[in-house]
Amino acid sequence: MKLEIVSANRLTDGRVVYLARDGAWSESIIDGRTAASASGSAALLGDAERAVAAGIVVAPYLVSMADDGGAFAPLHFRERIRLFGPKHDRDLDQPAGRLA
Repeated sequence: MKLEIVSANRLTDGRVVYLARDGAWSESIIDGRTAASASGSAALLGDAERAVAAGIVVAPYLVSMADDGGAFAPLHFRERIRLFGPKHDRDLDQPAGRLA
């Protein structure tokens, strides 16, 4: 089954975030609120645009997802990169493998 969620970048730090079921923005795709219809997707984008107006996120857009029994997987390669990489050493706040 194909679903859509909304992805954006958080304005304060640029991190990739997803519109969550509770209306907040989460760094975890698992928290993403899904839509299975065109009207549901339009509603998601409407909520996202209100977050843009409030200065919370920038550049929201729909992401097509495959729902494989409750496990979400982005259908497009670009979204897989946004979700899983590039690798980043959060303790050093720099890309992994790079020395200070």
